[in-house]
Amino acid sequence: MLPKNLKIGSSAEFSQAVSGASRAGTKRVVAYYSRACGEREPQVSFGGPHFGLIVSKAVGNAVIRHRVARRLRHICAELAEELDRTDRVVIRALPASADAPSEKLEDDVRRALARSRRRFAERAAQSD
Repeated sequence: MLPKNLKIGSSAEFSQAVSGASRAGTKRVVAYYSRACGEREPQVSFGGPHFGLIVSKAVGNAVIRHRVARRLRHICAELAEELDRTDRVVIRALPASADAPSEKLEDDVRRALARSRRRFAERAAQSD
């Protein structure tokens, strides 16, 4: 399970995480990756990477959405050890995630996150 201190806590933080993020997708998920900076965002706590999930009604009924969200939370808990404590990750589930086995879903999340982190680093290098 994903501990509360690793969840994105407010809608403002959620909006900041998505709007300033680099994005990459696969068939089943889209990953948004950004990094919190303390000067501009003093309300952000740096207790670890923060995760948010978007699982819309397009994924399926409530039972299916909750099942997908549980799987994604489990994957995020495993990823927390691999990320920096200022990282923010939002995972958006696509309709194909409803039927995906957990292993494929985890593989898709890891690939999408790796690609979005690479894009974020490239964008940061260009701005420097």
